[in-house]
Amino acid sequence: MQLIAVILYIAILLTIGALTYRRNISSSEYILGGRQMNFYLTAMAAHASDMSSWLFLAYPATLYTMGLSGVWTAIGLTLFMYLNWQFVAPKIRTETEKYGSMTYSSFFESRLSDTGGWIRILTALMLLIFYTIYISAGFMSLGILTQSLFGIEYWIGVTIGVCIVIPYLFIAGYITLAWTDLFQGIFLLIVIVLVPLFALDHASSISAAAATQHISMDFLPTGGWLGALFVMLSWGLGYFGQPHIVTKFMGISDPKEIPKAKYIGMSWQIIALGFSTLIGLIAIPFFQHGISDPQLVFVRITEQTFSPFIAAFILCAILGATITVTDSQILVVASSLAEDFYKRVFRKGAESREILTITRISVFLVAAIAYCISLRRTDTIFQLVSYAWFGLGSAFGPLLILSLYWEKTTKQGAWAGIVVGGGVAAIWPLTQSTIPTLVPGFFLSVLAIWIISLVTQPKETFHEE
Repeated sequence: MQLIAVILYIAILLTIGALTYRRNISSSEYILGGRQMNFYLTAMAAHASDMSSWLFLAYPATLYTMGLSGVWTAIGLTLFMYLNWQFVAPKIRTETEKYGSMTYSSFFESRLSDTGGWIRILTALMLLIFYTIYISAGFMSLGILTQSLFGIEYWIGVTIGVCIVIPYLFIAGYITLAWTDLFQGIFLLIVIVLVPLFALDHASSISAAAATQHISMDFLPTGGWLGALFVMLSWGLGYFGQPHIVTKFMGISDPKEIPKAKYIGMSWQIIALGFSTLIGLIAIPFFQHGISDPQLVFVRITEQTFSPFIAAFILCAILGATITVTDSQILVVASSLAEDFYKRVFRKGAESREILTITRISVFLVAAIAYCISLRRTDTIFQLVSYAWFGLGSAFGPLLILSLYWEKTTKQGAWAGIVVGGGVAAIWPLTQSTIPTLVPGFFLSVLAIWIISLVTQPKETFHEE
C-alpha cells in the first residue's frame, strides 16, 4: 500500500511535468521562464523552493531536542523573508530585466561593468561548492525517507531519489518547476497542518514530558535576548543570498504584482512554520521514551497516527518537496556553469540551444557530486543545510543588497565580498565559536565590499564630490 501511494504521488508530479512541458524551449525559458510567471505562481515557487525536507525533518528535530527556544529560527526566517519580498524582490526584478540578466552573476557583471568576467567565475565556484552540499542534504533526506518507508538500505534509497530527480529536471525547466511548486505548496500546507491536529491530544502534556526529559521550555535561548538575536540573524540574513529563492522574484511577469505574491507567500510561510513548530513540540511527549533519530519525528508521528496508505501519501509531501527544491537548486548551479563559466570562458558566441544543452549536461555533473557526498552521511540534514545556507548567504547576500542600493559598489568590491563572505563561511565552523557562521560571514563581506569599493572608486567620482 505504501508503494502504491508513492507511485501515485510521483505519477501526479510527472503529469504536471508533461502538461507544462514545452518541446521547443530556449535557454531563457528554461532558466527563468521568459519572465512570464503570474503572482500566485511566483509566491508559491519562492516559498515551496525554500521549505523542503528541512520543514518536516530538520526543524521539528531542532524543537524536539532544543525545546521552545528553537522557535527563534522560524521567527528570523519569517521576518527576513518579508524583508526579502519588500526590498529585494521589486528591485531585482526590474534591474535584471534592465540588464537582460538571467542569473545572479550576469546581473552583478552588468551592474558593475566587470568585463574581465571574474564575478561570473567566482560566483560559479561558490555556487558549485555550497549548492552541492545543499543538494546532498536533499538526496540524504530522500534516502532517509525511502529507508523508513520501505526498509531498504540507505544508499539504495538515495540512488532511487536521484533517479527520480534527474530525469524530471532534464525534461523540465523553470515553468514546469513553478507549476510543480504550486501543487507542492498547497499539498505541503495541508499536510503540515493536518498531522499535528490529529496528534493534538499529546499537546497537553508537553511541559511535563519536557521536564522529565530535561528539555528546556524557556522561550529565550542560552544568551538571552542576544542569543535570540544571533539565532534570528544566523538564518534570516541568509535569505538575501539564496539564488534558488531570489531568482523566483526575477521571473514574475509584472513587478506591480509583487505585493500580491508577497502576501500569499508570507501567509503560507507563517502557517507552515507555525504548524511545523507544533509538530516538534508535540514530539516531546509523543516520544518521551526517546527516538533513535530525531530527524524522523514527523515520519514516526504520521506512521502511528494514520493508516499505512494515508501515512505514505502524507509522507510523499517530504518526497515531493525535496524533489522540487533539489531540482530548483540544481537548475541554479547548472545554469551558472553554462551561462557564467562555459559561455564566458570557452564559448562566448554560444547560441541559446547550445547553452541549453550544456545546462542539461551540468545537471548530471552537479547531481553526481552531490550524490557522492550524500552517500557518506557524516552529518545531519540540519548541519548540511545550515552550512550551505550560511555559505550562500555570506557570499552573495551583502553583494546583492549593496548592488541594488549602493551606487558606489565596484567590481573589485564585489570580488572581495564574494571571496571574504564565502571564505569566512567555509572555515568559521572550524573555530568552534558560539557565534553563528552567517553573522561574521555576512558583516565581514559587507565590510570588504564597502572598503574595497571606496578604495577603487573611479577618480572622476571623487572629483565630482
